[in-house]
Amino acid sequence: MATKPKLYYFRGRGRMESIRWLLAAAGVEFEEEFIETAEQYEKLQKDGRLLFGQVPMIEIDGMVLTQTRAILSYLAAKYDLYGKDLKETVRINMYADGTLDLMLMIALAAFKPPAEKEESLALVAQKAQTRYFPVFEKILKDHGQDFLVGNKFSWADIQLLEAILMVEELNASVLSDFRLLQAFKTRISNIPTIKKFLQPGSQRQPPPDSHYVEVVRSILHF
Repeated sequence: MATKPKLYYFRGRGRMESIRWLLAAAGVEFEEEFIETAEQYEKLQKDGRLLFGQVPMIEIDGMVLTQTRAILSYLAAKYDLYGKDLKETVRINMYADGTLDLMLMIALAAFKPPAEKEESLALVAQKAQTRYFPVFEKILKDHGQDFLVGNKFSWADIQLLEAILMVEELNASVLSDFRLLQAFKTRISNIPTIKKFLQPGSQRQPPPDSHYVEVVRSILHF
């Protein structure tokens, strides 16, 4: 029996959450080792397992992989979520990078002082409505298909749904002006593997709270 992929990260979303989403959407079971102490983190570094001294890290197919973008690209290709040719792959990369930019702004806001955090999150919701979501609404309109690239479920669809749900946690009405994105959200959420991941008790992580921030700060010393 093949060994399940094993993920190493803090007990929270951060840069690992998109990796969890992609594996779950592909129907792949995975294990996690949560880093909760500085000693755990330092041991991974001393063992030479963190190529650039950073997590996320994943063990898969006899390899130890680091760097979020590299991991996501590998998983998308491995599980046939990366388009049928280079032209589709580059569009998937463009769309995924756009949503990653949006989600990174949300992740970084958690580490700011309370007043700055609220301001940053409000700006994220505004940018989603004025810069990012109009782009994806137009893509869906111009493409005229159920999915963003080709007519096949891909990493780009997974990333966009994740981004939509994260922004909706900040502003529940953020999709009110985007009819096609509303339909897209419903459609992708009902794909069986994703529907399962959205249920309580899955390995999906909640939004970062003060405890998560404190743990990460204590381990990374910032």
